[in-house]
Amino acid sequence: MKGGSISQAEQEERLPLLPLLHGTPSQDNGPYTCNGSVDIRGNPALKNQTGKWRACYSILGGEFCGAMAYYGVGTNLVSYLTKVQKQSNVTAASNIASWQGTCYLTPLLGAFLADSYWGRHRTIVISLSTFTVGMILLSLSAVVPLSIHTMLIPLWDALPSLGLFLTALGLGGIWPCVPTFGADQFDETDGVEKAQLEVYYNWYYIAVNGGFFLASTVLVWVQDNCGWGLGFGIPTLFSAIGITGFLVNMKRYRYQKPGGSSLTRICQVVVAAIRKINVEAPIDNSLLYEIPGKNSAIPGSRKLMHTDGLKFFDRAATITAYDEISLDTASPWKLCTVTQVEELKILARMLPVLLTGIVFNTAEAFFPLFVEQGEVMENRINGFLIPPASLTTFNCLCILILAPTYNKVLMPMVSRITGLKQGLSELQRIGVGMVFAMLSLVSAALVEVVRLDIAKQRGLMHHNSVVPMNIMWQAPQYFFVGAGKVFSVVGFIEFAYEQAPDAMRSLCQACSLIMVTFGSYLVSIMLKIITSVTVGGGSHGWIPENLNEGHLDQFFLLMAAMQLLNLLAFVYCAMRYKRKLAS
Repeated sequence: MKGGSISQAEQEERLPLLPLLHGTPSQDNGPYTCNGSVDIRGNPALKNQTGKWRACYSILGGEFCGAMAYYGVGTNLVSYLTKVQKQSNVTAASNIASWQGTCYLTPLLGAFLADSYWGRHRTIVISLSTFTVGMILLSLSAVVPLSIHTMLIPLWDALPSLGLFLTALGLGGIWPCVPTFGADQFDETDGVEKAQLEVYYNWYYIAVNGGFFLASTVLVWVQDNCGWGLGFGIPTLFSAIGITGFLVNMKRYRYQKPGGSSLTRICQVVVAAIRKINVEAPIDNSLLYEIPGKNSAIPGSRKLMHTDGLKFFDRAATITAYDEISLDTASPWKLCTVTQVEELKILARMLPVLLTGIVFNTAEAFFPLFVEQGEVMENRINGFLIPPASLTTFNCLCILILAPTYNKVLMPMVSRITGLKQGLSELQRIGVGMVFAMLSLVSAALVEVVRLDIAKQRGLMHHNSVVPMNIMWQAPQYFFVGAGKVFSVVGFIEFAYEQAPDAMRSLCQACSLIMVTFGSYLVSIMLKIITSVTVGGGSHGWIPENLNEGHLDQFFLLMAAMQLLNLLAFVYCAMRYKRKLAS
């Protein structure tokens, strides 16, 4: 590492936790950014007049409002559907599962539109507006019965379904685009702004969990005690404020131009490579096709340097004698640029790392089982009754405390060990989070071993009753999940932005989000398999109705072993991973 870089790292360690209003001075690389960003007029973005923290405050504020609105709906939705809409438990659970699944699938659509055609800012504003309309319909569904004639009751029945659909559709453009749009405000080619970008990822996650914490505490109380009209009206108002926040700062934002259909470019590389399956790629990489000049053929994207490996796809950029005849007018379905080929290579290398996020995300998917475990533990402490589900706030509080602590305390300490300005690389950070996810399940298993031992000693094995064990023993398992998310979730956000091709960053964020859904599906599949295998022959199975007769500890240990295997697989992928080389 050069001496100049070390002094920049020391300078960054002395920066305040949240940069001052006017930011910190950037390196002198000229008046314009070097990452292809433009201002609102489409001109190259000036460093001193656009981006950085003054642009990010409204983005983080908008994300806080959006997160508060989303969790204000999702946290207590089952109560609304069963108590107000009079849906059965099964119908309500099915509707919520469908809604949540849609919420995590629509980001693929939103990310594709953002990267290919609309750009991130426009996608965010349109999506947040769609989300707000959905919130308005939900609010109306909560007050309509009090204000209209009963003949319009069918309309009342349709309002919540339409409202939930629009909120899920709106989230498709919010979730993958807000973190990437905020990261666009920092020029990663500038050393000082690069260091600020790494701090931004933590503050983004703090904004998300700050919104979740207020929604799961204050808004849930309002919904239960002041009515659903107000309970949905408040997050609707915050959603509208979020739109305002994204609009008022438009002149200060840095924008990345949409690069056209990424799916089309990927297909072009595959087709061109297959067409030339009998053609050998040249040993000299400089003979591969690339357009002249500093800019790439993809709008808003820097050129990518050639990397070794996956040489089959190099055929797509190999110039044949036929290509030389019409080189200037060659079809991209027959001849692709090196940058276009490298886009596909990058996605292929990122995919194994992203797939390890499936097993990692099972840790949070175990919260319903954690709650069931807490329901058969003593939850009255000094006269206060602690609902088992309320312990999930330990997870949120851990994130709100540990994320800023990482910036201020852990990052400088670890930086002295690793020699990296950010303390840990994004891959190292993901690995640390996976260790915490494994520890969470080990902790839950140990609690269950002790709980079952107490139940056996007290003769409660065949009684579906509470075991005299303090519920606060569950706190560490929630804490470990929170710690794991601070490291791994933020690490995945950083990895998806830093390593993704410039014109596919939103799409890679969406792929990272999809892993959350797959993690939930994996837990559901594992529960069905374990139940079918362990039930029968006079056995109640590992997870019976009466947990005192079961072996929930063995299930937790099994999943902890899966987390360990996943960690080893991740380490293998991380050690072999070849990083993106942008010009």
